[in-house]
Amino acid sequence: MVQVKSPRKLIEVALPLDDINVAAAREKSIRHGHPSTLHLWWARRPLAAARAVLFAQLVNDPGYQRELGYGVNKKEAEIKREKLFQIIRDLVKWENTNNEEVLNRAREAIWESWRETCHLNRNHPQAAELFNPDKLPAFHDPFAGGGAIPLEAQRLGLESYASDLNPVAVMINKAMIEIPPKFAGQPPVGPLPEGEKQQKMMENWAGAKGLAEDVRRYGHWMREEAFKRIGHLYPKVAITPEMVSERPDLKAYEGEELTVIAWLWARTVKSPNPAFGDVDVPLVRSFVLSSKKGKEAWVEPVIKDNNYRFEVRMGLQPAGAIEGTVKRTGATCIMSQTAMPFKYVREEGKAGRMGERLMAIVAEGTRGRVYLSPTDEMIQVARSAQPDWKPEHKLPVNPRDFKTPNYGLNTFGDLFTPRQLVALTTFSDLVQEAREKAIADAKADGLPNDGQGLAQGGSGATAYGEAVAVYLAFVIEQVANHSSTVCGWNSANTQMRSVFARQAIPMTWDYAESNIFCSSSGSFNNLFERMIKGFVALGCGHPGIAQQADAAVQDISSHKVISTDPPYYDNIGYADLSDFFYVWMRRALRGVYPSLFATMAVPKAEELVATPYRHGGRDKAETFFMDGMTRAIHNMAEKSHPSFPTTIYYAFKQSETQDGSTTSTGWVTFLEAVIQAGFSIDGTWPVRTEKQGRVIGNGTNALASSVVLVCRKRETNAESISRRDFQRQLREEMPEALETMIGGQTGQTPIAPVDLAQAAIGPGMAIYSKYEAVLNQDGTRMSVHDALVLINRAITEYLSPDSGSFDADTQFCSSWFEQYGWSAGQFGEADTLARAKGTSVDGVKAAGVAESGSGKVRLLKWSEYESDWDPTSDARTPVWEACHQMIRRLNNQGESAAGESLAKMPEKGEAIRQLAYHLYTLCERKKWAEEARAYNELIGSWHAIVAASHDVGHKNEQRGLDF
Repeated sequence: MVQVKSPRKLIEVALPLDDINVAAAREKSIRHGHPSTLHLWWARRPLAAARAVLFAQLVNDPGYQRELGYGVNKKEAEIKREKLFQIIRDLVKWENTNNEEVLNRAREAIWESWRETCHLNRNHPQAAELFNPDKLPAFHDPFAGGGAIPLEAQRLGLESYASDLNPVAVMINKAMIEIPPKFAGQPPVGPLPEGEKQQKMMENWAGAKGLAEDVRRYGHWMREEAFKRIGHLYPKVAITPEMVSERPDLKAYEGEELTVIAWLWARTVKSPNPAFGDVDVPLVRSFVLSSKKGKEAWVEPVIKDNNYRFEVRMGLQPAGAIEGTVKRTGATCIMSQTAMPFKYVREEGKAGRMGERLMAIVAEGTRGRVYLSPTDEMIQVARSAQPDWKPEHKLPVNPRDFKTPNYGLNTFGDLFTPRQLVALTTFSDLVQEAREKAIADAKADGLPNDGQGLAQGGSGATAYGEAVAVYLAFVIEQVANHSSTVCGWNSANTQMRSVFARQAIPMTWDYAESNIFCSSSGSFNNLFERMIKGFVALGCGHPGIAQQADAAVQDISSHKVISTDPPYYDNIGYADLSDFFYVWMRRALRGVYPSLFATMAVPKAEELVATPYRHGGRDKAETFFMDGMTRAIHNMAEKSHPSFPTTIYYAFKQSETQDGSTTSTGWVTFLEAVIQAGFSIDGTWPVRTEKQGRVIGNGTNALASSVVLVCRKRETNAESISRRDFQRQLREEMPEALETMIGGQTGQTPIAPVDLAQAAIGPGMAIYSKYEAVLNQDGTRMSVHDALVLINRAITEYLSPDSGSFDADTQFCSSWFEQYGWSAGQFGEADTLARAKGTSVDGVKAAGVAESGSGKVRLLKWSEYESDWDPTSDARTPVWEACHQMIRRLNNQGESAAGESLAKMPEKGEAIRQLAYHLYTLCERKKWAEEARAYNELIGSWHAIVAASHDVGHKNEQRGLDF
C-alpha cells in the first residue's frame, strides 16, 4: 500500500491559543445576530473556536518542508507560522464572522495548503479520488449537535455534512447549513404585514436575507392570527380607583389598562396541620419581586380568618417579614408554622394534591415594571383555558437532571399550565397554516411547482413553504423554553428565567407565566426578533447536508475532513433533555419530515452517554460508553481523509486537574476510547469555551474548557516499546515541542501558562499513542493514566530551574520559593540549600533578590526590587532577578518599559519566559492566586514585550548609523 504524504498541519504544532480563548469567551456574551438564537442546544461550541480549529486543521504548518528534507529553516518557518496566526487572530473576531476579505484570506491559505498536498501525492494510486487540486475535500461532523462546527466548515469554503442520532440536532443543522444555501438570493414571496411599506425594487436579497424576511412576514401573520384566536386569555389589567386608594403609587396609571408581562404563581400543598387541613399553603423560595435599588417590591401573605391572601408591597421587605416558605431543608406552613419536609411535599405531589395560586401580576408601565396584587378576574381567565392536546410522553427517571417526577409532574405536558398548552398548540397548528400560505404565495410568485418537499430534496415552491415552516416551528420551541412552570422569576433583573438556565429540568416552587403577546423577555415577539437576527450569521455558499445517523455505523465520513464534539461521558443527557423540544417539533413538522419524526420520542438506546439509570449501574454505563465511543471513533479513523488530522472536542472540567495531573474517570476513559479506536493523539489544545461558574445540575461541576484532541490514524504496523524507551523519547522530544508552544525565539505569541499544562499533554500522548503499546517491566500494557503521570512529570522537569539550563542563584531561589514563598526561613536551612545548588546566601543577597539577617532569609518580592535597575551595569544578574524585574516594570510602567529591559538582556529572554511558566505552575498548585496572576500576565504580554524590545533595538541601531 502506497503511503500518503501528509504534511503536518498547523494545529499539530502551534496555535495562538490566547487569542482564540479571548474571542470564544467574548462570543458567549453575544445574544443578537448569533445563529444560536435559532434554537437552543446545550454546551454549543463558540463559532470562533470552531472556525480557528478548522482553519488550523486544514492548513499546512510552515515547518513541514523541513520534515521532508527541504525548504525553509526553523526561523523562516516561525515567521511564516506567525502569518497564519495573524489570519486566525482576524478570523476569530466576532465582527469578522461575515467579513469576506478576512474569510477569503483564510480560504486562500486553505487552498494553497491543499494544492501543496495534492502535488506531494500526485503519483498516489488514488490521486484522482483523494487529491483533486481543483476541489477541496468535503467536511463531516458525526456528532453535529448544535451545528457550530459544520456551519464554520461551510463558511471556510467546504461542502459540509452534519449527522446526529438526535432528530432535534438534525433539524438544527438543517436550519443552519442545509436549507439556507437552497434558497440563497431568493427574494421574499409573502405579503408585507399591514401598514408596512414595500421595499425598494432593488432590495439586496443576497444570502438568507429573503428567507429571513419571509419568516418574519409569516411569523407576524401567525402572531396576529393567534391573538385573534386566544388573545382573550391574555387580558390587560385595569388600574381602578379602588387600587389607587390602596396603592397611591399607582395614581399615574389610574383609568389605564396595562399590558401584563407575567403572572407569578406559587405552587401549593395541603397544610399538614389538621386545623388547617383544607388550606392550600404556598411553596415559595422568595417573596421578593424586585430587588432593584429604588424599585423594590415584594409580596406579603396576609393571614386572616383561617386563610390568607397575597398583597403586593412596594419598598424594601421589612425585617421580620416572611422571606419565603421553602429552604434547602424543606418547607414551612405559613398558617401554623408546621415544618413540611420535602418527603411530605413529594407525597402530596405524587398524590395529585399539588396546586397553584396566583401570587402577583407584573405589568408594563411607562416608567418601568408595575407590580400588582392578584385579581379574581385574572385567576378566572387563567382557569378558563381548556387545551385539547398535551404531550403525554413520560419524563425520564433521572434523579440528577430531572426533579419534577419526584413531585408528581411525570409527563412533559405536566410542565405547562393549561393556558400555556393552549398557546403552544395554537401556534403549532398555525405553523401548518403558514406553510400552506407560503407554498401558495411562492407558486404565485413564479417559483417552480415540482411538488417536492424538503425531505425529497426539493427546491421549488413546496420546499420553500416548508423551509419557512421549519423556522416558524423553531419559534414555538423558543416560546416553550420560556412558557413552562419550570420558569422562575429573577428579582434582580425583573425578568423571567427560561427552562434551560441549566442543562437540567429542575423543580420550581414559585414560577412565572409569561404573556406571549407582550414584547418583553419570553414573549413571542421578543424571541422571534432575536431569531430573525440570527440569520445574518448563517453561511449560504457551499451546499450543506444534515442527516440522522448513528456515528458508530455511518458511512458519511468517507474521505472527508472530520471535526466533532461528541458527548462527554455522563455530563449532559442530550436525548432526555431534547425530548422537551421534540414533542413540540414533532407536532409542527411531522408532515415535513415524516421519517425523522417517526418515533414518539428522541432515540435513547444508542446515545453515547454513560447514564447509570439507563444501563443498570455506573460500571455498566462506563462499559457501554467506552465500547460505543470506541466504535464511533474507530469509524472516523477508518473513513477520514488520510491527509488531515481529525479533531475531537472533549469538555474538560477544571476539577479534573488536580496537583498537576489530569486523571479523571471521564478524561482517561475518553483517551482510552480514542487510542483503542486506532488513533494516535498528536495534540491536546485547551479552548476555554464555557462561562466560569456555569452549572449543569445539582452536584455537577461546570464545564470549564474544551480540550481539542488532534488525532491521526495509527500506522497499521506500529510496534510496541518499553517503558524505558517511552521515558527516553519524552526527554528527547518534549523540550522542542514545549519550546514551540511557549513561543520559540521570534516573539511568537506563546500559550498562556494557564493552558500549557493541558496543551503539553499532546506531544507526550503523541509518543505514547503512536505505538501499539508501551510495555511495563512485567510485560503488561501501560495505562493512559500512568502515561499521563509520566508526561506531566516530563513537563515539570523541562520547566524546572533544576533542569540544568538555569544559573545556581535561580535554582536556589526557585527551591526556596517553593518552600517559603515570600516568607522568611532559617538561615541554616538556606545555607545548606544554597551550597547544594552551587551558590551561597551571601551571593543571592549580593544579587539583590534576597535579604538575610537575624538568622532568617527571605526572598524579595518584585515590588521591593531596585527601581533604577539596569542589567547592563549589574555585575550579578540571575534569571530570577531578571524575571521579577520584568514583572515590576510591566506592572508599574507597562509593556514598553518591560521591552526596554529585555532589549538590554536579550540572551536571557528564553530563560525568563521558561521560569515564568514554571513559577506559574508552582503557584497554581499551591493556590497562590496573586503570584500566579503576575506570571501569567508576563507571559500573556510577552509578544508585545518582545516587539517593544525590537523597537528599542532598531532605534539604537539607527542612532549608531546617524552617529
